[in-house]
Amino acid sequence: MSEESQASQGTGIFSKIESKFQVAGIGGAAFILMAILLVAVLSLRLLPNNIAGAMFSLVMLGGVFFYVGNNLPIMRSYLGGGSAFAVVAGSILAGTGIVPKEAVTSIHTFVSDVNFLEFYIVALITSAILKMDRKLLLKSAVRFLPVAFGAMIISFFVVSFVGQLLGLGFNHTALYVAFPMMAGGIGAGIVPLSNIYGSALHVSAGTILNQLFPAVVLANLMAIIGSSLLVKFTAKSKMNGQGQLLKTAGDMAADKKNDTPALNYSQMLVGMMVALSFYMVGTLLHALVPSINAFAFLILAVIVAKALNLVPKFYEESAVMFGNLIVSTTTQALLAGIGLALVDMNKLLATLSWQLVVCALVSVVTIGIAGGLLGKLFGLYPVESAVAAGMINNSMGGTGNVAVLSASDRMGLIAFAQMGNRIGGAIILILGGLLITVLH
Repeated sequence: MSEESQASQGTGIFSKIESKFQVAGIGGAAFILMAILLVAVLSLRLLPNNIAGAMFSLVMLGGVFFYVGNNLPIMRSYLGGGSAFAVVAGSILAGTGIVPKEAVTSIHTFVSDVNFLEFYIVALITSAILKMDRKLLLKSAVRFLPVAFGAMIISFFVVSFVGQLLGLGFNHTALYVAFPMMAGGIGAGIVPLSNIYGSALHVSAGTILNQLFPAVVLANLMAIIGSSLLVKFTAKSKMNGQGQLLKTAGDMAADKKNDTPALNYSQMLVGMMVALSFYMVGTLLHALVPSINAFAFLILAVIVAKALNLVPKFYEESAVMFGNLIVSTTTQALLAGIGLALVDMNKLLATLSWQLVVCALVSVVTIGIAGGLLGKLFGLYPVESAVAAGMINNSMGGTGNVAVLSASDRMGLIAFAQMGNRIGGAIILILGGLLITVLH
């Protein structure tokens, strides 16, 4: 009898801890046990250097980062919440060595080399486009690109003139601050831009890259915070489309219907294959036209398929279901991975200057205001336009897009964000190649 009472009492304590708090959907007691396991394998340098080890550590760390970030009053209300905290905290833990170098290497391999990031974005883009109303998608796309490009042009000149006033010089600010912040990220942005600059100036591309990197990271962090604040302070405003981009007489009612079917495991696989099929199309077209990014072709292919109604409803629903699964279960882990593996806080702090901070702040504010005003002019909701056509173009490409949209709860705009990033970034690379010898 006493044993039964003890067992009952033990179960009760476990249940109380489980229900007391949840991290990443895991009950408190189970999460504590898993956290002990993580500390043990990290301390003993036994974290497996594979997908299993990376995912285990990222889900745990991402869950903690989001839990803390979403519960710290100032962070939650004004500094981007869990999304921003995950990127910053991950970078600090990696930079200080609290997370062992071997674990960071494993995570970097998973996020970048194995390219889980691309897998995530493919699922997100495909589902975001296929679940939109067909006619409204086309209207949005036609209006979105002029807004994004216009905001980038305005931001370029404002930031460059501010750099001139701060003593950095117009030309230097244009080449090493404004351009890299709008180049579309790191892998598809400042890496090729540094090669272009290096070839023209006959210097090492690595030397140039170290000069470009801080502006990108700093602007991205400010865009995360800025987008979160904008959405928070306009929550009840008519300028806020509550996640919808295009203003219509029907207020996009067709897009607001939640008709996603019930979860079906076999349909998940179908949805994954639909998303990956579009990715293969983008890859093939990129091979034919290497100057255009594979993601630009991917977006175009999904938009054309949706516009022409080429994808049967079953496959559309499957892709949407799969995208919802990926976003709801792995976003926290991915943002933790971005901070741990892709944001070098030591490098950022070593090259930080107050002039760069001011320029980055001016860029995010300017491109956000320009995106919002131009968006209103083109019939878009100003808040969504300010985020997706404005601040998102001060991000680290795909990684930054996810962080900014997660912080502002606008993940449904990922297709537009990628569109502006990839096409706008390609234009920046061309302009950089043309102007480096003129302005340097």
